[in-house]
Amino acid sequence: MSQTARPEILLGVTGGIAAYKTADLASRLVKRDYAVTVIMTAAAQKFIGRATFEALTNRPVYTDLFSPQEHFLGEHIGLPRRADLLVIAPTSADFLAKMAHGFADDLLSTTVLAATCPVLLAPSMNVEMWEKPAVQRNLRQVIDDGAEMIAPGEGWLSCRVSGKGRMAEPAEIEAEIVKRLAPTA
Repeated sequence: MSQTARPEILLGVTGGIAAYKTADLASRLVKRDYAVTVIMTAAAQKFIGRATFEALTNRPVYTDLFSPQEHFLGEHIGLPRRADLLVIAPTSADFLAKMAHGFADDLLSTTVLAATCPVLLAPSMNVEMWEKPAVQRNLRQVIDDGAEMIAPGEGWLSCRVSGKGRMAEPAEIEAEIVKRLAPTA
């Protein structure tokens, strides 16, 4: 656990309509008295605004690899050093591919590479994307590399079909986080 009394959670938000659910997740985690810091990709900012997460967490939202706000060695170094858990919700197909191949072209992808804390993924995407062999191969690779996943659910998707690909509900993700951060006896 971090040096502070409150567990530190880094919450990565990637591009996808499910990003609106991540606002609910952030609120739930703050209510549990977790310290939550949000990192948003450029694509995530097309779906939900920084101000939403700043208001919910009472912390700055980090988006830029080359404009440090707090850690002058780089946010991708400083933020994961204080984190107890890195959660990426939603985890897009694009971001899974970045993780699987070790790409480091934005703040969140470089943070993942620098993180030594556990990484928990909550994938979300269209059912046809989810079922593609390349996506499943990338998912297997990131799990083999040590990430954990909360599987997406089945149901009505924003693409107007039902199928697998819905990001897990905020309450379900919250429960997984609580389990992982519970003090051990």
